[in-house]
Amino acid sequence: MNAVYIEELARHVGREVLVQGWLYNKRSSGKVRFVIVRDGTGLVQGVVTPDADPDAFALAERLPQEASLRVWGTVRVDPRAPGGHELSVTRIEPVHIPKEPFPIGLKEHGVGFLMDHRHLWIRMRRQAPILRVRDAVLWAIRAFFHERGYVATEAPIVVGTAVEGTTTLFPLEYFGQPAYLSQSGQLYLEATCMALGKVYWIGPVFRAEKSKTRRHLTEFWMAEAEVAFLEHDGNLQLQEDLVRYIVESVVAERRRDLEELERDPEVLLAEVAAPFARVTYREAVDIVRARGVAMEPGEDFGAPGEDALSQHFGRPVFVERFPARIKPFYMKRDPENPDLALNADLIAPEGYGEIIGGSQRVDSEEELLRQLCEANLPEEAYRWYMDLRRWGSVPHSGFGLGVERVVAWVAGIPHIREAIPFPRTLDRLYP
Repeated sequence: MNAVYIEELARHVGREVLVQGWLYNKRSSGKVRFVIVRDGTGLVQGVVTPDADPDAFALAERLPQEASLRVWGTVRVDPRAPGGHELSVTRIEPVHIPKEPFPIGLKEHGVGFLMDHRHLWIRMRRQAPILRVRDAVLWAIRAFFHERGYVATEAPIVVGTAVEGTTTLFPLEYFGQPAYLSQSGQLYLEATCMALGKVYWIGPVFRAEKSKTRRHLTEFWMAEAEVAFLEHDGNLQLQEDLVRYIVESVVAERRRDLEELERDPEVLLAEVAAPFARVTYREAVDIVRARGVAMEPGEDFGAPGEDALSQHFGRPVFVERFPARIKPFYMKRDPENPDLALNADLIAPEGYGEIIGGSQRVDSEEELLRQLCEANLPEEAYRWYMDLRRWGSVPHSGFGLGVERVVAWVAGIPHIREAIPFPRTLDRLYP
């Protein structure tokens, strides 16, 4: 008999099936044993009686949590059971029986303990749906760009130049010369978009930011896009279309996982249904200050400011045209006010903070040289980047989407560390 996955049980009602997985939990009620089995796609309750198979009944009593096993039984509908189906168990075959109790019981544990056991914590009932939502977010990003003719490309992880500023670089030695872990693939995507027109990549990036907030990781994943002949307003529309596509795709594909996480899919759909709000940086500062958050014009938004904007709008909001002096060197200046950058940050609703940063890029050699000088960055290190402005430069724009921040928002989880299988934070390198 071929095994079936728990997520497929609705297609096998009334039939005997084989399920392979792990014992998540068990309980007894009189002469009936209940075993909850997980297989990575969901949970199913198996009902074991001594009449069906005395050996299975005895095993159901003594098997410990996380024992791996094969279970045969007939599928029946039961709305009260996990996943809406039950197995009337006829046979149980252990694959591996642990010799020691599983470290993570079905009770409350401290965050430090759970993070030390992250390799096991991801098996638990809440963590698996989060990681399935993450998978759906990543597939939605790829599908969005693929359907629109973008070319998937790559950027190096080991680089010789900074993108977002030299203070957040992880240095390393590269055969006798200094190098760094990449903060972003953007500069390289600008090169490939000049060859391919419209490109994207999804990959890991690294920021040596000494932050312990619930929104920061030192290693995280970015989905980045660059498009030739795309200007600022078109860039914002592209980002809005992408975020709406992600939310609608995840709700369609992973509604049950969202409900398992007590995340209302209709709330998500409502948040992205209307056009996203757009305000200038100056307008956003006024809103933040009016809501009682201390902030001076010229400062970047911290978590309290982003939360204030999130509460004010109740839907995603673009904050555009920041002071150029607080933004990276590669952003094109607003022709109507050169003190401002043609950029925007997209703030998610419900206090999840910035999920996208993007801008129109500098497209002339003269501008780039001037802005490198203003940022005190060495011209020689960016010589190849300047070459893009020397031969056939065009207006172009792009953005980077923080995958974990989007996963946290969509899944409704309070801390970004649960949005990635193995988080890296300021004080976390194990496991």
